[in-house]
Amino acid sequence: MKFPYLYMRIPRDRYKPYSIKMKKLLSLTIALLMLTGGHLFSQEKIWSLEECIKYAIDNNITIKQQVILTEMQKNTLDLSKLKLLPTLNASLSHDYTFGRALDFLSYKYVDHNNLYDNAYVGGNITLFNGLINYNTIQKNKYELLAGQQDLQNIKDNISLSIALAYLQILLNKELVIANNTQLQTTKQQIEKTRKMVDAGSSARGNLLQIEAQAAQEEVQLITMKNQLDISYLTLTQMLELKSPEGFEIVMPMISVDTAGSITGKIDDIFNIAVQNRPEIKSAELKLKSSQYDLKIARGGRYPRLTSSHSIGTRYSYIFHDTSNVSFQDQIKNYKNYGLGFSLTIPILNGWQVNKNISNSRLGITSSEYSLEAAKKSLYKNIQQAYTDAVAALKKYNASTKAVAYSEESFRYTEQKFNLYMVTAVDYNAAKTTLLKAQSDMSQAKYEYIFKTKVLDFYKGLPLNLNK
Repeated sequence: MKFPYLYMRIPRDRYKPYSIKMKKLLSLTIALLMLTGGHLFSQEKIWSLEECIKYAIDNNITIKQQVILTEMQKNTLDLSKLKLLPTLNASLSHDYTFGRALDFLSYKYVDHNNLYDNAYVGGNITLFNGLINYNTIQKNKYELLAGQQDLQNIKDNISLSIALAYLQILLNKELVIANNTQLQTTKQQIEKTRKMVDAGSSARGNLLQIEAQAAQEEVQLITMKNQLDISYLTLTQMLELKSPEGFEIVMPMISVDTAGSITGKIDDIFNIAVQNRPEIKSAELKLKSSQYDLKIARGGRYPRLTSSHSIGTRYSYIFHDTSNVSFQDQIKNYKNYGLGFSLTIPILNGWQVNKNISNSRLGITSSEYSLEAAKKSLYKNIQQAYTDAVAALKKYNASTKAVAYSEESFRYTEQKFNLYMVTAVDYNAAKTTLLKAQSDMSQAKYEYIFKTKVLDFYKGLPLNLNK
């Protein structure tokens, strides 16, 4: 951090006092800046769910590999389009002949060693081949579009996985808080019981039972903290971060309307999803691609018409010596041009065309099954998420009541325990029941939230915990 320079006119006789004061002021300022600035700079970034999803999509290895595969499919499509252009190749040769040979420039046999230079430029173009090139372009186009949908499907699956890991951290945080609250309550009760034991108004056995319960609760709290650490590790690994150290997430305000219900029906959600989900679009595009495979295979039954074109020239060293014709004149005078057409008619090629057609038809049938399977899988996923959400909401409503009753029961038991009307065993049992009810409520809440977010995702809505 840069500080601005301060210029002051100070009398020489008062320089030293002002210098001491300025040094103290400057030292105090720097100390405050170090405290506040150090505190600010020491704060790590707090990640929201949206930021986690975006970071994971930008850095996930599987997504990067799919991006490369999609680029390769695009190159394949470009190459199939470029095949419509004529080919053009050039060649140069320098040949030696020994003994009696035909001079290709004078067309006379000479008994003389000779040297030739040859230049050639030529190529060909397919005029008709049963529309194989056109159908190949269409096939590659649909494969590229299917690859893009596969890429989006991978992104969606990763987004859901990130959301689940994110909610797992939130759940574990609540469980840690609940277990820690129970432990603190037990420690407070230990102090009360110890005072009663010292005063002789309570048996030492009660103190020992509560201390044993506190030890068990400490173990349970450590277990919950370990689970929280593991959930942090899981999410940071999904984000491709090197270490979970310093990683923290936003704690959104999440509430569940106990009087609410799941919006939409299974069939309605499926009808929306089947029009938008990338796995369905990918299967449909792959089906179209396989249909063009059949057209390509059928194109093998048609004749193939090609055209060739060329230009060439020669230079003979012996002709230059005998007839005194210069290099430029020979190159100019002996140019030749070529234009030809070739028609290839398939008659018998080991039944390859028929087998290719048969395999293409089987490929279409396989693609139809894949599309049907994708739709059934989507419907089952929606059906399962809907059923789980309904069950989680019911469990949450029941757990909410259980928590309320358990809290009231624990307060009543605690009062009786303080009056020596119940044993420490009864007190610990009531507290354990309360913790279980709180844990069940938290688990049901986050399961309901995740399943409803999955349903919203199938509806085309973005993942967002604030809505």
